[in-house]
Amino acid sequence: MSAIEVAARVLHEEAEAILSLIDQLDDSFEDAVRLIENSSGRVILTGMGKSGHIAKKISATMASTGTPSFFLHPAEGIHGDLGMVTSEDVVIAYSNSGETVEILNIIPSLKRIGAKMIAVVGNIHSTLAKNSDVILYAGAKKEADTLGLAPTSSTTAALALGDALAVTLMERKKFTADNFAIFHPGGSLGKRLLLTVEMVMHKGEMNPVISENASVKDALFIMTSKGLGAVSAVDENNILKGLLTDGDVRRGLEKETAFLSLSVKDCMTKSPVIITSDKLAAEALHIMEKHVPHPITVLPVIDKEGKSAGMIHITDLLRQGVV
Repeated sequence: MSAIEVAARVLHEEAEAILSLIDQLDDSFEDAVRLIENSSGRVILTGMGKSGHIAKKISATMASTGTPSFFLHPAEGIHGDLGMVTSEDVVIAYSNSGETVEILNIIPSLKRIGAKMIAVVGNIHSTLAKNSDVILYAGAKKEADTLGLAPTSSTTAALALGDALAVTLMERKKFTADNFAIFHPGGSLGKRLLLTVEMVMHKGEMNPVISENASVKDALFIMTSKGLGAVSAVDENNILKGLLTDGDVRRGLEKETAFLSLSVKDCMTKSPVIITSDKLAAEALHIMEKHVPHPITVLPVIDKEGKSAGMIHITDLLRQGVV
């Protein structure tokens, strides 16, 4: 059997393990959701070995999607870490067999503490299942390896069921993109969800702005000194009237030698594409890249009264990691 054939068989069997869980969903899943929703504490995930790795991932997913959670290593639990558990918490214990010794060893203490328990098992008749408040079946008919020994299909099923639980809780809480951004301020995701135009635009003395009645020559000086390749043209009340770019100047000089002496209002792009400072930086990048007939590199920024507030250049966004 070729490597591709083996890979295809493994993927098929693990996919089958996930799909088989759909028919297993029953009131127990609803009970698990309600148990967590009605708790005023945290959701504590625990598990050993491969099940422990799955539990860690589910805990991280819950924590980042609005359900306060952390992972408790069962072996560390019996040596003092059970002190992190309170009677208001819900413990989700992962064990395919339901007979993992390290998990069973902490059950008596969890009972005395008063924490509720959800068992995610492949054997609903196991010791762990019998000692839990809610049982979630996450078993697989067989593992994907030829020996049927390596945790493969069973861990995939357990992971998928945990994700289903986390996403259900997330949607029931009406968790929004803004909520998500608060928990993910770093990296490109945070930049996309949190960074606003106000944070990256050139404003104040760095905002290239000129009267619409000024000459193109004067505009060129400002354009050069500010280094953005464009100037915002405004009236006497600082209301944005147009945009003059270095491209406009180059094209004008090709057509007319006296172009520099003309007024800005006779050469500018009237009613240019604009953005307000409260918009997300990602939206500004989208506007620039999707502009037709061709992408643009600058956007004038206005306030709610239509006055020039700043200018944003595409390189400002790229430097900030906005994608």
